[in-house]
Amino acid sequence: MLISGRKALVLGAGKSGISAARFLAVRGATVALHDKREVETWSDAARSLKSEHNVGLIGGELPSWLLDQIDLVVISPGVPTNTIPARYVDRKDGEVIGEVELASRFLKGSIIGITGSNGKTTTTTLVGEILMDGGKVTQVGGNIGTPLLELTETSTDDTWNVIELSSYQLETIVDLKPNVAMCLNVTPNHLDRYDSFLDYAAAKHRIFMNQTSSDVAVLNADDKITSNWAAGLNATVVMFSIKRELDNGAFLRGRDLIYKNDGVEIVLTTRDEIFLRGLHNVENVLAAFAAGIAAGVAVESIRKTVANFKGVEHRIEFVAEIDGVKYYNDSKATSVDATIKALEALSEEAGKTVIILGGRGKNAPYAPLIPLIEKGVRAIVVIGEDGDNIAEQLADSAPIIRANSLEEAVSASRSAAMIGDNVLLAPACASFDMFGSFEERGTKFKEAVRSL
Repeated sequence: MLISGRKALVLGAGKSGISAARFLAVRGATVALHDKREVETWSDAARSLKSEHNVGLIGGELPSWLLDQIDLVVISPGVPTNTIPARYVDRKDGEVIGEVELASRFLKGSIIGITGSNGKTTTTTLVGEILMDGGKVTQVGGNIGTPLLELTETSTDDTWNVIELSSYQLETIVDLKPNVAMCLNVTPNHLDRYDSFLDYAAAKHRIFMNQTSSDVAVLNADDKITSNWAAGLNATVVMFSIKRELDNGAFLRGRDLIYKNDGVEIVLTTRDEIFLRGLHNVENVLAAFAAGIAAGVAVESIRKTVANFKGVEHRIEFVAEIDGVKYYNDSKATSVDATIKALEALSEEAGKTVIILGGRGKNAPYAPLIPLIEKGVRAIVVIGEDGDNIAEQLADSAPIIRANSLEEAVSASRSAAMIGDNVLLAPACASFDMFGSFEERGTKFKEAVRSL
């Protein structure tokens, strides 16, 4: 891809946008970085691009005259692809791509791409550790925190690049082709961005679009959406399941995780050897085994990595036990389905759960939580923009407590919980009404718990 001499517009001044603007400027492009926020509110890293790389910084409204000069638009994941600058440049035969697609054209080595509504970060982290422990030169990035462009400089022909990919990032790929592509599940999420659930699912499906017969596609056989994709893919398909045995693939039998291929079965590990809680994490482990095997890592090595894997921060993370009550941080549960999985995981523990719900909603119904709430939740503490909506939808399922802050919610949860209970932050909402990220929300929760 020729960059030198091009006139590029980067939309979004977050991590991805900063990396894209710097990458393009260093390679000789004339670059403008745009964000709806005023420049004065941008991060130091974003604002420093002007002095360090002569990048133009534009906040607020984008001047229309600029678009006639642009031949390349790089969209950050948080910016909708139907935004006016992208549509305008696309119509006049300019190139419109995302940071991930830009990076893929310069990335060396092999790619394992991982997507799904839930479990992406846990599985991506685990797969990265599996490959590293298995002796592979490995880098981990993408939606997990390190922009993919930052991995291009350190990639080699022998590198395995393990990439977490969101639906937003997949919307703008063109030529990205993972050697191993995985979709863990597709459940209602981001319906505030997509016109329908099927549009959201279609974005996830794009991870497989450039694969060939020499590649591997890992799919969830138990998911209504992904289980129907196998027949239409060009790649070799490996399925995983926690509900039924498979003729070929990875599955759960009793407490054993099994891998079957051409009639030959091997025991991968057992549930007793997995530290992570919940059946959803058994799914993640099965998928990670499939990816590791596809990458050529020995099963015994993968088994050891799984046994030593303690999980990822903000994912059903044990925080403390205070006065006989255990506190868990699952701030990453930003969808209803993720909250369901957290409640299912804690249903295996003794006692009931006091759950903290709320934040910025995603237009998804909360009713699917009701069966689990009625079975195992002692009280619901609601916070944030969607707190009243949650309280209305779940009013008859458990006692509702309203709180004006996360600290107040923790205090109220402590008062509501009984000895042997759990307090769980699994908001089923985005964090942006009260916090800058789900990480900040989780950190504040842990601070509030430890201050008890």
